[in-house]
Amino acid sequence: MKTPEEILAKTENGLPRPSWTSRTPIGDDYAADESRIADIPLETKAHVNMIFARFMAIYGHKFKSCFETQNEIRLAKREWALSLRGYAETDLVAAVNRCKETLAWMPTVSEFLAILRSINGDFGLPAPYAAYQEACQYAADPLAHSWSHVAVYLAGKETGWFRLRAEEQGQVLPEFGYAYDLFCQRVRRGETLEQPIPKAISDQQDNTTARFIQAFATEHQLPESLLYYMTKPLGTRIRERLRADAQQQVEAMGLSLLLPVDTSMGVTSGGKP
Repeated sequence: MKTPEEILAKTENGLPRPSWTSRTPIGDDYAADESRIADIPLETKAHVNMIFARFMAIYGHKFKSCFETQNEIRLAKREWALSLRGYAETDLVAAVNRCKETLAWMPTVSEFLAILRSINGDFGLPAPYAAYQEACQYAADPLAHSWSHVAVYLAGKETGWFRLRAEEQGQVLPEFGYAYDLFCQRVRRGETLEQPIPKAISDQQDNTTARFIQAFATEHQLPESLLYYMTKPLGTRIRERLRADAQQQVEAMGLSLLLPVDTSMGVTSGGKP
């Protein structure tokens, strides 16, 4: 049995020691294909356990009234851990102390993140949805835009500029958000992200392909997403598979149209397959 001194022991930053934290796990029983959960560092899991322990001490019965079951606590911790990756322990301690001074109830994740940003700023990083909107708005010519933060550019590049232009928000926003979150974590850890290549030495191949796709889709009244395969390297399996899938969709639409293999076929070369 722990002594009172052991129970009340704290780190230099004011957080309870790991030995006095909730034993409720964070995400360890998620399926292996849940990559977002698997990417949570053990350090972040420990931070969330300690944050919840302090909230329990600060808010007492109010904290307990937020969760009816242990499973609800476990799910909440997973969500908090996904949101707090990359933040330093000192920043989290400061945010918890601010909550204690200003809030009568335990904060939501969004409220806690707002407090974190109000204390130290967020390294100039725009909010995720604002970053997504910026990436979509300038996806046609990303190297010509002066980005609010290089993380937005890199997340757009990782997601795919064509996808940001052609696909519905519900399809592409989750992937952009995940990529953006990873770059934000690197910024918060103090890493300097690589700047975009100046337009003067950029590769014009992507712009040529994008213009061809737009022209071909307009001429034949097709959604540009059907020509997504053309953004993949010529001769690769993935390109051939995506083209075959797109050709099947065209035929299902009742069109006698052969999708182009490459831009050399010309915009007006569509014919019967």
